[in-house]
Amino acid sequence: MHYQQRHQQILEKVQSEGYLSIDELSAFFVVTPQTIRRDINQMAEQGLLKRYHGGAAAIESSVQNIAYQDRSNQLLDEKERIARTLVKYIPDFASLFINIGTTTEAIAQALLQHKGLKIITNNINVAKILSEKSDFEVLIASGRVRPDGGVIGQATADFFKQFKVDFAIIGISGIDSDGTLLDFDFQEVCVSQAIIQGARQVFLAADHSKFGRHAMMRLGSLDDIEMLFTDNEPDKNMVDQIDQCGIKLVVAN
Repeated sequence: MHYQQRHQQILEKVQSEGYLSIDELSAFFVVTPQTIRRDINQMAEQGLLKRYHGGAAAIESSVQNIAYQDRSNQLLDEKERIARTLVKYIPDFASLFINIGTTTEAIAQALLQHKGLKIITNNINVAKILSEKSDFEVLIASGRVRPDGGVIGQATADFFKQFKVDFAIIGISGIDSDGTLLDFDFQEVCVSQAIIQGARQVFLAADHSKFGRHAMMRLGSLDDIEMLFTDNEPDKNMVDQIDQCGIKLVVAN
């Protein structure tokens, strides 16, 4: 297959799937990972797709998020690694806020090994996972329910303002190069801001695809968090900003 034909098919597959790893593309086209890596580098330079460590993703809109089903199927191993690492920093019998996101859903699954947690969430999927434990107390905020199981709105934000918890575990849609935390939904952002304000410590869980990803709404900044959990170390500029903010960076290997 000529490389131009392969590039076109790579682009079509990435646009369809959202994200594909080098190994997946290598197996599909029956070529070496080095060939796929070279293809991705060339296509990224042309602005056709976005290059990530270990794979490639479609160029995304800054005003609309990827569909929930697509997000839930992307980077599963990375999200599970982040989840297993983050929950080690949560003690038994702690109180938690957990917000909307597929990464926070993976974290909820990993928290099932804990004891005596009290969880307050605006994520129906998180609530369903954690309600399996009889020694957990799970509260879910009221508000408008989105198709992805997220609960949003002013009533949701007001609900969270009633509490002061030990930890907030938050996911994010993007982290800009200047350290700004970004998301797509204004109402979701307002709820997440209330969650951050009501926690003694804020843990941000973000896989490597979130660094440099654009979204329209400003949620906050790196200054708002205490610990950042990811699956690959960010670039030097981002690491420098993390250090300047006094944040503990934990890379889940």
